[in-house]
Amino acid sequence: MSRVVHWLQHHETRVFHFVNQRIQHFFLDHFFNKITHLGGATASIAISLCFALFGQGPLRTAGIQALLALTISHIPVAIIKKKYPRLRPYLVHPQTITYKNPLTDHSFPSGHTTAIFSIIFPFVTAVPVLGLILIPLALIVGLSRIYLGLHYPSDCIVGCLIGTTASLVTVAFWG
Repeated sequence: MSRVVHWLQHHETRVFHFVNQRIQHFFLDHFFNKITHLGGATASIAISLCFALFGQGPLRTAGIQALLALTISHIPVAIIKKKYPRLRPYLVHPQTITYKNPLTDHSFPSGHTTAIFSIIFPFVTAVPVLGLILIPLALIVGLSRIYLGLHYPSDCIVGCLIGTTASLVTVAFWG
């Protein structure tokens, strides 16, 4: 078991370094610094709340479901962050490229990735064609977390799974 865990950690670190250091570009620096905030509390709550309050029909329902999924999804995130206090990559790997105001709480799982995935699926369920935009957007937010040196790939994968599960369960029970 130890060999498998070591192998996984080694390859995850390689993927992290590739995304964080090898694909660096001026445009990507600015793009990822902006897009990453879509998974932050301010944007995810504001977007969901606006649709819940001002949306009509299925989009209003999607806004309410997104708020509920967002709330539900962050319960396991808070528990896991306390139970498995993983240091952020830039604190472990000195060569990590970071940007303004790096976070200091625990890395696992990614709250931004959880948030964006928890809010998109109610909208995709309400208007399926939105999936063509929202799913790639959520994946880009997750990638931005690695690019910015704040998360390992597994942090984002688990955040995606938690957010998606909370979202799909909310939609299933709401509808």
